[in-house]
Amino acid sequence: MTSQMYHYSLIRTADELRDFSESHKSLSWLCFDTEFIGEKRFHTQLCLIQVASSEGLFLIDPLALQNLDPFLELICSSDIQKITHAGENDYRLLYELYGILPSNVVDTQVAAGFVGYRYPVSYRALIEEETGVHLTKSYAVADWEQRPLRKKQIKYALQDVLYLPQVWVRLREKLEAMGRMPWLREECRSWEHAAYYAKDPWREVLSSRLIHNVGPRQQLFLLRLYKWREEEARRRNHSREMVLPHKLISHIVRSISSGKDALAQNRRIPDKLVREFGEAFVELFDKPPTEEELEVLDRLPGRTAVQSPQQEIIVEMLVLLIRYRSLEAQIAPDLVVPPPVMKLMKLDSDFFDPIFENSWRKAFLGPELLKWLKCRRKLELKFAHGSFSMHLDE
Repeated sequence: MTSQMYHYSLIRTADELRDFSESHKSLSWLCFDTEFIGEKRFHTQLCLIQVASSEGLFLIDPLALQNLDPFLELICSSDIQKITHAGENDYRLLYELYGILPSNVVDTQVAAGFVGYRYPVSYRALIEEETGVHLTKSYAVADWEQRPLRKKQIKYALQDVLYLPQVWVRLREKLEAMGRMPWLREECRSWEHAAYYAKDPWREVLSSRLIHNVGPRQQLFLLRLYKWREEEARRRNHSREMVLPHKLISHIVRSISSGKDALAQNRRIPDKLVREFGEAFVELFDKPPTEEELEVLDRLPGRTAVQSPQQEIIVEMLVLLIRYRSLEAQIAPDLVVPPPVMKLMKLDSDFFDPIFENSWRKAFLGPELLKWLKCRRKLELKFAHGSFSMHLDE
């Protein structure tokens, strides 16, 4: 990082924000990023918004402004292209805090995945490769809530948008040369819909390893324990870890069937936790299941579609085929099939994610490979004469 300090405008009043908005309404593009704090609290605190445009560099201070509507209107405008890096997190935060949906978005991290970079590529690595500029990340976990901001914090924050216009131009040229600009637009367009930000309240517990290694009553209790932790965290505005550390959950689940005394006897469970919540945990364990809870447990991967060892190998081969085809075409494999989707495919042989129905993945993977993914339970391997083939048993 150089010692140079960049010229920027700091926006801390309603009049300044209104002037900023008026000067940007007629622009065709702007770049932005956010700094926020999510640690030790349930509700994330938006602390700073950085903007780069043809008008210059700007820092918007949400902690000093009661109303961000003039800025949010720009994010929602279909006339202004919004350029971000890893912008999914920024849009998710704006949706959760203000209920807004962006329009006309592109993202350099996603774009990079379409032109040969691994996905996700860091901002620092992309800037270095495309511009030759070396950035530091010394303020990545700074206290963005403090005021006034230090000069080095400000410089770090500005650099998060300073090079985005230049990098976007370079990536856009590559995308257009490869005919992949429509693919990028389609992939980023999903961020413009509320369904993308919808949260499954049971996702965390259903994806835990513990729920597959305990009995039905413990599974039911685990559902309730996660829900209790979520509600307590929301009520206190504390992080989930502050309410109940994840490392204690397995000890509580494995001891709860013997009652509060067993919790107290487990030396890994703090006495204070047992005194404060032991009775509540026992009540959660003893309650009969509701229809909703039984339906949630039925969603456990593998309950209705357990894979044989042969099927697991076939899925692994499909994964390798996708990775090979992706690398050959200079597309990041994890962009084609995100790791969470791949994980569910390995757990449940009937799982087929809707992302495979969008046009760019259909065009890239092709009808045969898509059919294999969808009907992989029926796939078979045949060995003969020093070679093998894979086909559907229809």
